[in-house]
Amino acid sequence: MWKQILSKFPRKSQKSDHESPRNPNLGPNTQSPGSGRAGAAGSAAKRASAVVFPASVIAGIEPLLAFKEVSSSERMNLFISKLSLCCVVFDFTDPAKNLQEKELKRATLLELLEFVSENPPKFTEPAVLASCKMCSINLFRAFPPNCRSRTASSGENDNDDEPMFDPAWSHLQIVYDFFLKFVTSSSLETKVAKKYINNSYILKLIDLFESEDPRERDCLKAILHRIYGKFMVHRPFIRKCMGNVFYRFVFEVEKHNGIAELLEIFGSVITGFALPLKEEHKIFFWKVLIPLHKPKSLGIYFQQLTYCVTQFIEKEPKLACSLIKGLLKYWPITNSQKEVMFLGELEEILEVMSMAEFQKVMVPLFCRIRNCINSYQFQVAERSLFLWNNERIVNLISHNRQVILPIVFPALEVNAQNHWNHAVLNLTLNVRNMLTDMDDALITACISNYREERDKVNEKRKQVWEHLENAASLQPIARYTAVLVTH
Repeated sequence: MWKQILSKFPRKSQKSDHESPRNPNLGPNTQSPGSGRAGAAGSAAKRASAVVFPASVIAGIEPLLAFKEVSSSERMNLFISKLSLCCVVFDFTDPAKNLQEKELKRATLLELLEFVSENPPKFTEPAVLASCKMCSINLFRAFPPNCRSRTASSGENDNDDEPMFDPAWSHLQIVYDFFLKFVTSSSLETKVAKKYINNSYILKLIDLFESEDPRERDCLKAILHRIYGKFMVHRPFIRKCMGNVFYRFVFEVEKHNGIAELLEIFGSVITGFALPLKEEHKIFFWKVLIPLHKPKSLGIYFQQLTYCVTQFIEKEPKLACSLIKGLLKYWPITNSQKEVMFLGELEEILEVMSMAEFQKVMVPLFCRIRNCINSYQFQVAERSLFLWNNERIVNLISHNRQVILPIVFPALEVNAQNHWNHAVLNLTLNVRNMLTDMDDALITACISNYREERDKVNEKRKQVWEHLENAASLQPIARYTAVLVTH
């Protein structure tokens, strides 16, 4: 194969290649310049690259030359020539295929990365175009169907799936590093770059967050964040695209690999929002962040989501009321793991919530907490009782104890008498003692009311059973005879 490729070259090019300086990082066949056999191998690699990589030679510059081997005025042309050489994409599903060519491309990518990292001259428009083109050819690709359809068929077990790593990562990683250095470089003018890093380009970048490879998503997160910071003209479009991803995730597919990374980006974006918040941002909070509590896979991105909503509430405290109403709406009654997460988020919200906003939702909120206290799932009951360890929450309860204590005290009494878990039982007794110290007279009244209500329920239950027994005694005893009971 190599002999057939090499036979196509004229003898003159072989001589010139043999006599020209060589880059020591070109590939495995390159050896010390003093060896004649090594020189032949190096020239063979160069000649092969011209066939394998149909690169355009800019101003007569061979793309395999090192940057230090050309003058400063020619380095940008060499940069473009090397970018064109790297536009060839190889198949990595077969590790033994095109080994020499893959190593040659990898060495060239490393050269490009080093060039953009060392304060290069200002990038010309052709250089910007070539850079964006090389990155798009290498990065923008369609993922296999199984990557997009790892859906709800396996339910909550999706969280335990092993991540899939892209076999082409040895090249992709360098391209991502190059693009990040390129975007953040002071040599890149925003006015020129925005022509090529446009809305279509950004949309394709956001589509790549579907990748199964967590390393790729981390690189994308850094790049998209830098683009958002550098290209102010694209900020509304980026927020809109991210919102569309969230909408589709919540209301259509409930499966996307990059929700956590996108939320992490948005969390840093929220910190830069000016006050008062625009209506656009409030709508995003109501229509996107609150419904994101609904999907089963909440645990994957819960930390990032909690950070986002907390940032919003710190900037606009009135949003806390809407958030708690949303949590109560999407409360996971049959999912104890999500209940524990919701209770943790509630604690963070209550820590920064104003008294006026708290009073608007305290009745439905503590009705839900009361149910959690009585949960037979010990982690839910335990987490709800831990709320009384927070001084800020205890302060809120203390100022509104006339309303809250009558709601939660019956639940504490039921736990103290019936709960099976010793840790929950001990916590219940501690909370009850704390409330007694807070307002002994009110607790005494709550105990009296609780006993009265309990006696009423027991009396009603006794009457129902007596009625059933009397109705049954009046019916003839016969096999398979139905007994009609009327109230």
